[in-house]
Amino acid sequence: MRNFFRILGFGRPYRTFAVLNVVFNLLATVFHLLSLLLFIPFLRLLLGQTKMVHLRPAELWTREGLEGNFNWALTQLIESRGPMGALLMISISIVVIFLFKNFFRYLALVAICNFRNRVVRDIRAKVYDKMLELPLSYHNNERKGDLLALITNDMHVMEYSVMLYIEMVFREPVAVILFLATMVTISPELTVISLVLLPVSGLLIARISKSLKRRSTRVQEKSADLLARVEETLSGIRVIKAFNGEGDMRRRFERENELLTRSSIAMLNRQDIASPLSETMGAAVMAAIAYLGGYYVLGENATLTGDSFLGFIIIFSQLLAPIKGFSQGYSAIVRGSASGERLFDLLAVENTVKEKPDAQPIADFNGQVEFKNVSFAYDSTLVLQSINLVIPKGRSVALVGTSGSGKTTMAGILPRFFDVSSGQVLVDGHDLRDLRITDLRALMGIVTQDSVLFNDTIANNIAFGSPGMAVADIERAAKIANAHDFITQMEMGYQTNIGDGGNRLSGGQKQRLSIARAVLKNPPILILDEATSALDTESERLVQEALYKMLEGRTSLVIAHRLSTIQHCDEICVMQHGHIIERGTHQQLFETNGQYRKLCDMQAFA
Repeated sequence: MRNFFRILGFGRPYRTFAVLNVVFNLLATVFHLLSLLLFIPFLRLLLGQTKMVHLRPAELWTREGLEGNFNWALTQLIESRGPMGALLMISISIVVIFLFKNFFRYLALVAICNFRNRVVRDIRAKVYDKMLELPLSYHNNERKGDLLALITNDMHVMEYSVMLYIEMVFREPVAVILFLATMVTISPELTVISLVLLPVSGLLIARISKSLKRRSTRVQEKSADLLARVEETLSGIRVIKAFNGEGDMRRRFERENELLTRSSIAMLNRQDIASPLSETMGAAVMAAIAYLGGYYVLGENATLTGDSFLGFIIIFSQLLAPIKGFSQGYSAIVRGSASGERLFDLLAVENTVKEKPDAQPIADFNGQVEFKNVSFAYDSTLVLQSINLVIPKGRSVALVGTSGSGKTTMAGILPRFFDVSSGQVLVDGHDLRDLRITDLRALMGIVTQDSVLFNDTIANNIAFGSPGMAVADIERAAKIANAHDFITQMEMGYQTNIGDGGNRLSGGQKQRLSIARAVLKNPPILILDEATSALDTESERLVQEALYKMLEGRTSLVIAHRLSTIQHCDEICVMQHGHIIERGTHQQLFETNGQYRKLCDMQAFA
């Protein structure tokens, strides 16, 4: 429940809608009660038991005064319009009252709809902001399916649990109080009996709801597993088809699907039994009251007329609906609490890459980048050890080595995707951790092996992160990246939509768009992480030409497996097991016959 109240905390800016919901529900309940009370004179007229009162009672706010004034008004109506005319007026009044009741109920639903959707919108935005805020280390360790389930399925559960909570807390108790007050007015003895019998059903429902949160949590976990499997399938569909893996993936999906189905059935069975159980128990209680009430109507010391007793039974039957709604609302709260727990677990994840409150701005790069005795570890695995490297402005440094030697980790540390475990990374003498993150990353352009493009137009992909760029600037960047020719050959040119992940383009075309994006940003520091390793020979030539143009006069950190692409660099560092074991120009390293020479020989042999 604590998590659920924390969810409701998001509703503070929209409490006006919650208040309106309460007010409109109160009015709807009052008109509902009035429509039920009108059935008593309706029955009296039909049964011929109307008490004619010709003198209006002076008292009003007592049971006798209320009943006397009502009978006096009814007498005036019968005498002026006759029994059938009075019956018609009562029928019309019932219809009008029901109209008002349902009108206010509609307004209450409109208010709660605005409340719950705005609350869920803010929660969804909070989750998305958290996803963007969390460092790459978190996203590398977590499944996408868990995050997708949280922002879809869990949001749906929380939305309706919020709605039912407001209804349960404010509408149902008010309805119960008003109905009970009216029942006490009609027959205090029968009301006491009903209050003794009703808690029995409540205890049974409470026992059923106890295990609902645990089952709901399991359903959300299995739903996340299923979404993760679907996301994995869509991402790897090419490999699945190439290796005839459809059957294997289908079996995995069917297993996850079956587990989710079983968990959902178990949870819904528990949830759905609360409503029929409460209704059955209510019917049993009503039957008992009907039997016991016969004593007050037919007994020797009868204190209740037949029409009043029927009115009591009608009102009592309506009392069961809010009690039933209360049980459904409680079940929804339990489910919402389970989803809320997952929500607040995510929001509680600490961002390990934090910006200091007094972080310094940085607008230009004028000196050098320095890795000073840098070490870095993923969890307990040491990836970089005592790295010392200086990259002066305008110089290009290449990192080479076998996979797992720490090259990409060094490239990720520079824009503060990760923070060093020990040592310092300095830009113009400033520790990265003392600088504003947005300012730091604004100085850098990154081109990776995997071209990350978005389902948008070519122009918007090139201008991503640089809003407001002129068309001429976008075209100039595309020309530098050797992308302008293939773009203009497309049906809609720069306004062509490239599909999800740029799947309408070839690998070389996607990579040239990534380079154009970096060119348009015009960063003083450039990071190239194996930008040509996944390309064919022709695409590599075009991309390489674009890279040479972009590298001119820029400070650059280049990671490459293909050593032919980094021979022009001012310095080449050979990495092995997190250490820099060799450094120098291509010619110097080649002549020393060390690890770099071995890498060159292996590629020449290949």
